[in-house]
This record gives sequence, C-alpha cells and structure tokens, in this order.
Amino acid sequence: MSLKESYWKYSLITIIVVMGIILFIEFTPFLGGILGAFTIYILLRKQLQYLTEKKRLNRSLVAILLLLETILCFLIPLSLAVWLFVNKLQNINLNPSELVSSFEHIADLIRQKTGYDLLEKDNIASIVSVLPKIGQALMGGISGFAVNIAVLVLILYFMLIGGSKMETYIYDILPFSKENKREVLKEINMIVTSNAIGIPLLAIIQGAIAMVGYWIFNAPSPFLFGFLTCFATIIPVVGTALVWLPLVVYMALTGDWVNSLGLVAYALIVITNVDNLIRFVLQKKMADTHPLITIFGVIIGLSLFGFMGIIFGPLLISVFILCFSMFKKEYLDKDS
Repeated sequence: MSLKESYWKYSLITIIVVMGIILFIEFTPFLGGILGAFTIYILLRKQLQYLTEKKRLNRSLVAILLLLETILCFLIPLSLAVWLFVNKLQNINLNPSELVSSFEHIADLIRQKTGYDLLEKDNIASIVSVLPKIGQALMGGISGFAVNIAVLVLILYFMLIGGSKMETYIYDILPFSKENKREVLKEINMIVTSNAIGIPLLAIIQGAIAMVGYWIFNAPSPFLFGFLTCFATIIPVVGTALVWLPLVVYMALTGDWVNSLGLVAYALIVITNVDNLIRFVLQKKMADTHPLITIFGVIIGLSLFGFMGIIFGPLLISVFILCFSMFKKEYLDKDS
C-alpha cells in the first residue's frame, strides 16, 4: 500500500470514528427507541421471514401487520401501565405542609423507638424542597418516553422493510470469520430474545405476587407499590427489597407491627424465593447466562442505555467475553 493510499485509508477511518462519536452523542436521547426497535426486530424476525419468504406476502404489507402487532401487544399495554401509574401518582396528596408534618411524625417515632435523632426538621424541609425537581424529572421522563415510542415505531418500520439488506450489510462488515460471525449473531439473538421476554415476564409475576402481599397485609396503596415492585425487579441482588423494605419500616413506625412482621415474612419466604426460582427457570429455558454477567450487565447497562440497559448491558458483557474467547482461539492458542 502506497503512502497516499495509507493516508486516504487512515483519514477515512478517522472521519468515520469522529463523526460516529458525534452522532452517538446527538442520538443519545433517542437511544431507548433505537435499541427498542432493534430488540423488537429480533423478536419479529422469524415471523418476517416466514411471511415474506414462505408465504410470499408483500414486504410492505407484512411490515405494517407486524408493526400493528407490536403496537397492540407491546406499546399499548406499556403506555397503559405508565398512564395508570401517573394517574395513581396524581391522586396522592403532595401538600408540602402535610408532608413536613408526616415526616416530623416519623422522626418523632424513630426518636422514641431508637433514642436517636435520625431525622432533623431542617433536613425534612430540604427533602421536601426537592419534590418539585422530582416532579420535573418525572414529567421529563414521561415526555422522553413518548418521543422514544415514536422513534421506535418509525425505525422499526424501516427495519422491517429492509430487514434482509440490513442483515447482509451488518454480516459483511463484522470483522470475524464466517464461523465466528455465526457465533456472535447467535449469542446476540439468544441474549436479546431471552432478556426481552424473560425480564418483563419476571417483572409482571413479581409485581403481581408482591401486590397480593401488600393487599393481604394492609399496606398503603398496594397497586402503586406493586407497580413499583415490577420495575425494582430488574435491579439485581437487592431488587424488590427496594420497595417492600421501606414499606415495612414505615408500617412498623406507624404502629402496625403485626402487618409489618407479616409482610417481612411474606417478602422473605414468597417474593424472594419466587424471584430466584423464576430467574433459574428462565435462564435454563432461554439463555444460560452466568448470574454475574446479568448482575454487572444490568448495572452497567442502566447507566449507559437507560431502561433498555437491562437487555443490552448483559449483551455487551457477553459479546466482550465472546470476542476475547475468539481472539484467544484464533491467535493465542495457534501461536502456542
């Protein structure tokens, strides 16, 4: 390769990298919709191939049908759940003076029960002053959710239209041998499918089981806390304890010792064990991913990709390990 060709080659690589970083930063607010479209495309891929290749249906018609299936089976239920959650929050009294009074009452209970002044009135007032910021963040999250839903639908439609061309292009540019390309794509398909189906299924089951416990033991707003438990399930290790543990402490401080002890027992015996059992079954049925990959993948993924990080965080670590294994097999083992 001549000096001029080398200059052209590395200049083009530099332009691609720099522009790629700029585009990634600018597309960050829409990352949830982009990754969501990628996930749903993988789930619909077999249906797309069956209808277009075996049934010989028009690709545009198939894309519209699969898009309607996505909206009816995924987007509408998800949007309905978010709307119910927001509607439930609107019914909660957020009067600052009453909140200060409630926090002062809890501080007095803690002081009486433990002898320690864990909460000072000044700290309570500063906590309450943060509530408007929380409300703004919540509204921003809801508007961002709506925008990403629109991005998801738009990108998914064009992915369904040009699916085969897109797959061929990605397959050609992957820097692996044919055997390793198949292995990488198989790993991606397996992890995305298992997480996209398994994690929401686990969250729904856990939230329903927790909501039953909250209702039995007379916890405040069982539907709201059951809904929060659904989302807490995705956080590894601690998970549902982020919801039921503060709830138990609150019930105990307000004097409802019987129900608080009952809820603790229910959470430790039923909620926690059902969580472990369902995770074990899903791992064996779908993708036998190591628990540490799932734990650190979710932690890293949530910070990088937001909500979709529960799927793409473990995928990122798994593909990294797979690439390292391929490098070892192709180069290090051969040299030795």
